[in-house]
Amino acid sequence: MLSAYPACFLKEENGYSVIFPDLNHLSTCGDTLDEALAMAVDCLAGYLYWLQKDGDAIPEASPIEQINIAKITEELEVSPEQAFINIITVDVAEYAKNHFKKSVKKTLSIPAWLNKAALEQNVNFSQVLQDALKARLHLG
Repeated sequence: MLSAYPACFLKEENGYSVIFPDLNHLSTCGDTLDEALAMAVDCLAGYLYWLQKDGDAIPEASPIEQINIAKITEELEVSPEQAFINIITVDVAEYAKNHFKKSVKKTLSIPAWLNKAALEQNVNFSQVLQDALKARLHLG
């Protein structure tokens, strides 16, 4: 299912900032407009993905004509002449499958005695590594 949200693009000295007014002013940026657009898609997909995963309510998108870009530029003290609104769309499930859930293969070395002991107990090496990395990185 395609999700679509208005995003405010603000041209700044070092590139573009992107703000999603409907999503608690979620923001991202890019050095170029193309990079800012790509980052906006990634940002939107990640935010909506984690809302869904956590069982949180997904905010409704405002119609583009209801977004007050002048107010946003005033609050952020940037020039309204260098700002515009664009609709960012993403298929969250498809994006997650290709970016968030994609597995990568890792090659690692462990002592032979440890490998033997783990094999004897039918240890799932991938799961153990994932669990250890999550614990080490405080990710749940």
